[in-house]
Amino acid sequence: MQKTAILYDASQAILSTFDLDEVLRQILSIVRDYFRVSRAAVLLINPETSEFSLRSQIGGFQTDFSMANGNGIIGQAARRKRPLYVADVSRNPHYVANFADTKSELAIPLMVRDQVVGVLDIQSDELDYFNTEALDLLTLFSTQASIAIENARLYSLEQRRSTQLEAINAIARQTTALLNLDELLSTVCGLVLDYFQVDEVAVMVAEDDQLVIRSFKGRLTPCLPKGSPVPSGAGLAARALESGKPVIENEVVLVRNYVATFVETRAEVCVPLIFQGERLGVLALESATPNRFNREDVHALEAVADICSAAIQNAHYVDKVKKLAYLDGLTGIYNRRHFELQINSELERASRYETHFSVIMIDIDHFKKLNDEFGHLLGDEVLRQVSSLFQQQLRKVDVVCRYGGEEFAIIIPQTTGSNAMNTAEKLRRKIESYLFPGVPKRVTISAGVAEYPIHGKTRDELVAAADAALYAAKQEGRNQVKGAPLTQSTNA
Repeated sequence: MQKTAILYDASQAILSTFDLDEVLRQILSIVRDYFRVSRAAVLLINPETSEFSLRSQIGGFQTDFSMANGNGIIGQAARRKRPLYVADVSRNPHYVANFADTKSELAIPLMVRDQVVGVLDIQSDELDYFNTEALDLLTLFSTQASIAIENARLYSLEQRRSTQLEAINAIARQTTALLNLDELLSTVCGLVLDYFQVDEVAVMVAEDDQLVIRSFKGRLTPCLPKGSPVPSGAGLAARALESGKPVIENEVVLVRNYVATFVETRAEVCVPLIFQGERLGVLALESATPNRFNREDVHALEAVADICSAAIQNAHYVDKVKKLAYLDGLTGIYNRRHFELQINSELERASRYETHFSVIMIDIDHFKKLNDEFGHLLGDEVLRQVSSLFQQQLRKVDVVCRYGGEEFAIIIPQTTGSNAMNTAEKLRRKIESYLFPGVPKRVTISAGVAEYPIHGKTRDELVAAADAALYAAKQEGRNQVKGAPLTQSTNA
């Protein structure tokens, strides 16, 4: 009767819920209450490492307690697939001490369809603590416990798949209409973070043969700021991109040459972003908990990656179209439309931070005469080469635009008028000394320079001041640089 009562109560308790943690708590409560045990633990196996890790315990087991298959009483029971009772642990060569006062230990494998899914480990500070009846009861009980654990695992898996499917649909819905790359990547990181319940999500985009961290969201501490390149050929992200396949590492401290993107990361999965054979980047999920990921996650993440890849490609395409709208078709440099955007942006920034910048207006001297004498094809080539020479001589932050015809406008951020005069003079000398193929005479330029806020505080004032200086340079013989004069309004 006692056997029947115990098994009935046990099965009712542990089969009444599908929550794995609650099932494990019930198992240990029954072990404690019915068998008067104060120290017990359930360890579940990681199929990828064949290692048993502590999932629930009573009696003070360390939270990071684990055991490799075949090691200790636990590992031996799992390997043999049958209960292993050691009445005196001091006489067993396989015993691995967890507590100084342990005298006897019982390890019962938890099995489903002849596969070990975990081990119920019970330890006592008394020698030969369990009698035959208790061993039989615990062995029978472990069968019920195994069924309950498997039911909870399957339920959890279905719930996880349902959540992942919901995530895939949500990401597909919300990313389809996003054409701004930064907004798109931020949204992707947020959605993956919410649905996959990890600690950090990052997207790295392939730019100029290297991976660049473009977006991340979560609670971990980044090792590199957004916009930083990932060291070439290193880390899980590079492995995933190179192989074109997902990479999972559930204990990164064991990974040779591991490159950390976030300080607290213990487990990481990287999925390549590939669209029609083109490698666009990597989606990375990070966890501060080891053994966080499994192969079942990969299928859902690959579906997410496919959606993201298509959205990223669309965003790239739109970005290219936008850039073309701001490029001059003949020279390939920015056009006047872009100049208007940039000068307004620079005015706002300089006003906010109380700094300065300069504008250079440049005109190719006697360009109409050159066109008439040598033809428009050669004139076009001169425009292209002048544009190229300007770009070579200027900084990356400087903005050079074709303002119209043979006239150019250059924005020089955080630069005084005197330094901008030096820059303009450097350009003038470069053009004067350059031998333009097919042009038998020297090509020269004239330039006018104006500085914010000395020569103007608005777009019109600055451009008018630089234009006036350019006009003065041309009136005084061309092939020279002039600075804008101070007006009464700017003096005031």
